[in-house]
Amino acid sequence: MSPESAGGLVETVAQALGRATGGAADVQDNYGRPLAVVPPEQWIAALTAARDDLGATFFDWLTAVDELENGYSIAAFVCAPVDAPDAETPGNGERLKRGQGLLLKTLVPRDEAELPTATTVYRGANWHERETFEMFGVVFTGHPDLKPLLLPDGFEGHPLRKEFVLASRVVKAWPGAKEPGESDHDRGRAAPGRRRMLPPGVPAEGEWLKPLPTRPTSPGLPADPAAAIDADGEGDG
Repeated sequence: MSPESAGGLVETVAQALGRATGGAADVQDNYGRPLAVVPPEQWIAALTAARDDLGATFFDWLTAVDELENGYSIAAFVCAPVDAPDAETPGNGERLKRGQGLLLKTLVPRDEAELPTATTVYRGANWHERETFEMFGVVFTGHPDLKPLLLPDGFEGHPLRKEFVLASRVVKAWPGAKEPGESDHDRGRAAPGRRRMLPPGVPAEGEWLKPLPTRPTSPGLPADPAAAIDADGEGDG
């Protein structure tokens, strides 16, 4: 898409969403596609305008990003269907043409992570919101069946929140070191006095894992049978 075409598309989206949200939509070019940022209270109005006024009837995806103290950024991508007129068809007005779409984003506060469900506009948002709910803890009010989609029954926490502890990274050395001293592979190479880096999802020592209690044993058995076998020389097979 040429810069002139991209600019014209951004202007088209800005006009349609501006009318629908009372001027609350901030629309900019994002690598050749329109990006519209709206406040949470205008989320449904923006989605409705994208569908009805711009012809973005196909719902592609919805997800979230943990922005730490800023809250959770919710993003959805919608586009024109495959049977929409192409860019060469005249007289299409302000509606998107085949292959055109827009990204809509909003931000919800961390301590009140709620957003009206998009299923009232796009039924295809159903499972996307269920996944975002269980992975980030964002509640989509009015959702017809907001329950976990991927995680097993009884799972506690929201794995894609940045404070979520990744147990596998705690018990096994992190192989993807980016900084000196970040993993056991680099231990000893870092400059003296340099604080050892922890990979994402791993708490500082003493913050989460506690020493395990000594396992009770039966009378006459060693506390660690495997160690006893090695001591007798029978553990080599």
